[in-house]
Parts: sequence; C-alpha cells; structure tokens
Amino acid sequence: MTNYDAILLLSFGGPEGPQDVLPFLENVLRGRNVPRERMLQVGKHYELFGGVSPINGQNRNLIAELEKELAEKGPRLPVYFGNRNWHPLLADTLQQMADDGIKRALAFVTSAYSSYSSCRQYLEDIERAREVVGPGAPQVDKLRAFYNHPGFIAANAEHLRAALEEIPEPRRSATAVAFTAHSIPLSMADNCSYKAQLLETSALVAEAAGNNSWRLVFQSRSGPPTQPWLEPDICDYLKELQAKGVADVVIAPVGFVSDHMEIVYDLDTEARQLSQELGLHMVRARTAGTHPAFIKMIRELIMERMDGAWPRSFLGKQGTLPDQCVEGCCSKGIASATSGGRPSSPSVT
Repeated sequence: MTNYDAILLLSFGGPEGPQDVLPFLENVLRGRNVPRERMLQVGKHYELFGGVSPINGQNRNLIAELEKELAEKGPRLPVYFGNRNWHPLLADTLQQMADDGIKRALAFVTSAYSSYSSCRQYLEDIERAREVVGPGAPQVDKLRAFYNHPGFIAANAEHLRAALEEIPEPRRSATAVAFTAHSIPLSMADNCSYKAQLLETSALVAEAAGNNSWRLVFQSRSGPPTQPWLEPDICDYLKELQAKGVADVVIAPVGFVSDHMEIVYDLDTEARQLSQELGLHMVRARTAGTHPAFIKMIRELIMERMDGAWPRSFLGKQGTLPDQCVEGCCSKGIASATSGGRPSSPSVT
C-alpha cells in the first residue's frame, strides 16, 4: 500500500477573460518562433467566446464530481488544481500544497494518451515546478495513460450512441463516424504509441456503440506546411465524404477529455461551417467530460496506484502501461515552431 495525501488535477489551462488571452498565448508560445501577427490572429478566435476558454470551468466541474466520488467511496484525499499555461499555475499550486503540508500527491493529467506533449512534457512541468517551490515541494507521481480503460471507453461510447441517434433512422446505417484527435508532428509520432493508442480507442468505442463505419482523423495541426504531421485533417476528410456522396457524419473527438476551445472552435465552428458549405449533416459527439463512468475511472486509477492488489482494468489488446515511463519514451522529435499554420494548437485550448 502506497500512501498519498492529495490528488492533483493537472491540465493545460486557458484564458478566462479578454484580458487573459494575449498573456496566455505568450505563455504557450514562449521560446517558439511564431510571428506575433499569427499569435494575434489566433487570439481573435477567443473573441467569438468572450475571451474565455471553457477548459478551466470544465476542469472545476470535473474536480467537483471527483470530490463527491472520493467523499463517498474513498480515499478521502483533497483535490488540487494546477495548469501548465494559465492560472492556477502549477508552481503556485505546488506551493499551496507544500504550505498545506502535502508530502506526496498523485497527478491526474487531462490527457488519455502517450506522446511528448500529452505525457512526458507534463512530467517535465512537474519537475520544473518542484524546483521553483524548492526543498519543501511535494513529490508528485503521474497516473497512467487511460486510453483503453473501460470507464473512458464507456463514456465515449454512450456519447457516440447519443450523437448517432440524432441522425434520422433511415440514414443512420450509412452515417460516417470520424474520430478526431490533436495532430502531432510525424517526428514526434514516430517516437511514441500515440496513433496506435488512438486507433485502439476508436475501435473500442465504435464496437461498444455498435458502429463499424469509422475512421481516425486529426485536427488542430500547427507548424509550417513543409513539416509532416499526422493526417488526414478533419476538414480534408469532410470534403472526401462529400465527394463520395455521404449525407451524414458524426464527429467524435475521442482524443480529448473535455469540450474545450479546440472542440468549440475547430469542430463546432470551423468544421461545422465547412459541413454546411458541403451540404453535409454534421453531428458532434460530446467528450467524456463528467460522465459518471469517467469519474469512476479516475478513482479506480487512484486506487490501483495506492493498492498493489487493485485490478488494472483495460479493454483491447494493448494492456496497461507501467506506472513509470521507460527511459527515452515519447521523445519530443522536431517541435512545431514556425509560421505557416496554427501556432502549436494547444494555443486554442
């Protein structure tokens, strides 16, 4: 039995008002060769939403539901909230934890998959923040990737079924399902299991929802056009569907755990507008969010880390990842850095 005295929900962060947008983007893009005019262009996306990204509010809702789950079923641990790029910033949160006497915490990162930007970079962020706090900083251990956990699959499958039910029954069997995830550079993808994990998640969700007409596509790519990223892009795929005479498409963003800006802008705004122009009927499935199965999953991940006898649940063929990353996994590859596309799309989170 390993003793922990707190849970840390660790996420990307996002602005919560017009005055936050540019400072937030400057944090995201610091050290990257992105022209300021491009940053200002991305900042305009937030004007459609009052300068507010949904991500912080959704994470607070997630924390509230997790606190209820832990209060009812245990372990009775406090839940803290820290972000990589906006308040509450991770270093500030770790300082508060240290002030509260927290010595060892488990971190739930709001990403289900393994890649540099969705896993290893968060580990680096944790160590950097601990250095800022100093000798009194709590030890923080990250919970494993959960892309094939039954709770994550169940939440996404239920939302996919609900989206499919919005298609008129006579057309439902011919509906295309596009599972989407954040694109990453091929140089990064070649050094991790990101795409393989996404394919397994997609297959598991489709099977659970009773759908066999699906494809994994990508969204929110950034960097210059000359740099290869995972494809196809969702908008290119929509054009492909229209050319094949498909009438209906459900977009299921299984690469994300909440409906944040990359969902409400890239899918609900851009992809929906393109679908309308193409004459496609588009329905967007919800992300896991605060689905009860997803909240239950987080508690199970906590329990399996604290209690070595707790079963490690998974679906599919890939099994579960070890608690500790092996040396050299999920390397950075060639970072997206220049103009020609969106600046590293977490900028619209």
